[in-house]
Amino acid sequence: MAKRAKIKDLLLNPKFGAETNVKGWVRTKRGNKNIAFIAINDGSTIHNIQAVADLEKVDETLIKLVTTGACISVTGEIVESQGKGQSVDLLVSELVVLGEASAEEYPLQPKKHSLEFLREIAHLRPRTNTFGAIFRVRHAMIFAVHKFFNEKGFYNLHTPIITGSDAEGAGEMFRVTTLDSENPPKTEEGKVDFSRDFFGHETNLTVSGQLEGELAALALSDIYTFGPTFRAENSNTSRHLAEFWMIEPEMAFYDLNDNMDLAEEFLKYLAKYAMEHCMEDLDFLNTRLLDEEKNLKQEERSELSLIERLQFVVDNDFEQVSYTEAIDILKNSKPNKRKRFKYLINEWGIDLQSEHERFLVEKHFKKPVVLYNYPKNIKAFYMRQNDDGKTVRAMDILFPGIGEIVGGSQREERYNVLKTRIDEMDIPEESMWWYLETRKFGTAPHSGFGLGFERWMIFVTGMKNIRDVIPFPRTPGSAEF
Repeated sequence: MAKRAKIKDLLLNPKFGAETNVKGWVRTKRGNKNIAFIAINDGSTIHNIQAVADLEKVDETLIKLVTTGACISVTGEIVESQGKGQSVDLLVSELVVLGEASAEEYPLQPKKHSLEFLREIAHLRPRTNTFGAIFRVRHAMIFAVHKFFNEKGFYNLHTPIITGSDAEGAGEMFRVTTLDSENPPKTEEGKVDFSRDFFGHETNLTVSGQLEGELAALALSDIYTFGPTFRAENSNTSRHLAEFWMIEPEMAFYDLNDNMDLAEEFLKYLAKYAMEHCMEDLDFLNTRLLDEEKNLKQEERSELSLIERLQFVVDNDFEQVSYTEAIDILKNSKPNKRKRFKYLINEWGIDLQSEHERFLVEKHFKKPVVLYNYPKNIKAFYMRQNDDGKTVRAMDILFPGIGEIVGGSQREERYNVLKTRIDEMDIPEESMWWYLETRKFGTAPHSGFGLGFERWMIFVTGMKNIRDVIPFPRTPGSAEF
């Protein structure tokens, strides 16, 4: 019995004349009464292998079961292809149907399907070329994240998924409870008595591993988390998920400049790794993006192709600009003066929108941009305050086509300043006692940042909707798969 080979390996290093076995799913079948050409894909590569079956040697009843979507095992000789479009054929000597797929019922027929339709059949969409490519790239990026931090001497930390604190102060969290939903215990004041809950107090799914990551950095120096995070924001936009993955490094003894430099190095590493290890899939996704945009107006198309965007990140030094400088640039820009921005820039202190961020990257500086020293009032409580009393040592990295991709800051290490800020923002001190204590016992300057992994995946694949870069998206009203 011939040993199974992966299609990727066969195409990269074909041993012509050797007998081999391939297992996979049928993409297409064509032919005539004498011969059948079967395109098989096993997920190891975007490319199919063509199995050629002589109908005098293969049971005709078996061939009838070889329909699009069926899973088959094929054994035969590897030969050079006589046809166009492929270099290798597999001459079938034995064929086994491992799993049938009814031609009338199987929803993934050899035609173009909309992304909206494919979201409805998320259990099958990995079998398409588009999603096979996306999920292979996703794996490569996960591996590259761990590889980068391992090479830098960082330690990976698993932070809690269930938490009693709200790292962002946004309040949009999923509650975790074992209390009776119809008749929960009540306090004398008539409120839900969480002291009788599983953990003894109110708990939620985490929005970030950052706060716990800081605790570890103040012992191990350089750590990173890479885990699921959750936000109960009732948003149905193309950029929001209820469940998503975050990469959050935290570094002791790093100031804001060190933080910005590490984040730039990290993003360049990921972009370079993608181009070195995923080029076949990226070429396919690049062609797909160009095809998708060809019917759009010129101003609606991407400034750069997918491959050009990745090269843009690798080739350019990121421009570091203060928030105040950026506001002046935007206020005096043509789109602002001619009122072409949807959100006009009139005053210092406002939160920048994606259109402003993209203008800075794509039109003004023509390179990735790192904005720093943001207004205190639009940033989180844990960011280190500057001496001006108005700004904090925050930084955001802006990319072409997407706007903000990384957010981070130097953390506030001074106990009194942090405690005052927590009080100002009405954050319950009893839920943050452990965080404050690290500022009492051997505090140190430290910094960190967060990269939303799905946001990065949008950038690296060229997909427009965040629901299409995660295997099973969780959004309002949708948790089916």
